[in-house]
Amino acid sequence: MEPIIARWSDWTGTGVEHLVLTHSTDAITADGVVISDGDGRFAARYRVVCDLGWRVRLAEVELIGVERRLRLSSDGQGHWLDAQANPLDDLDGAVDIDLSITPFTNTLPIRRMELAPEQSADIAVAYIRVPELTVTKDPQRYSCIESRARYRYESLDSDFVREIETDRDGLVVIYPGLFRRIY
Repeated sequence: MEPIIARWSDWTGTGVEHLVLTHSTDAITADGVVISDGDGRFAARYRVVCDLGWRVRLAEVELIGVERRLRLSSDGQGHWLDAQANPLDDLDGAVDIDLSITPFTNTLPIRRMELAPEQSADIAVAYIRVPELTVTKDPQRYSCIESRARYRYESLDSDFVREIETDRDGLVVIYPGLFRRIY
């Protein structure tokens, strides 16, 4: 299968992301670079490796030009380890990750759950704030409005709600107020 290449701009048009998404016989891998002109101006590289069911097995984030990295691994069932293989019990139950700097991570639950129109699901994610590289467990809800086209995203611990548009691969096209696809 050919790699999928996507690019996003942040809503203001000052930051950009480049993603290469590849499928192999045993994994789905996302490699991305984000250049942010927002809070603190930074560049970051990330790699997310999923099994063929879109369950995250590895997440790595690195700030470019700074010796700061985060590495998390998962069994795909909601149990996480840090880079030294220490259990991260605070993340128990989180199957997906949510990287604050990219709309790509919305694809993970969208593809993994394959919700039908009018279906919704409450999930927990390992929320990774970048550039801070902090991780917390975050409750979220996804509701399918139109399969592989429109979803309602809700943060369950705040009043943040957005209706996001996706392409046929489940990649975000429009995330109002945050991101828009440019390629």
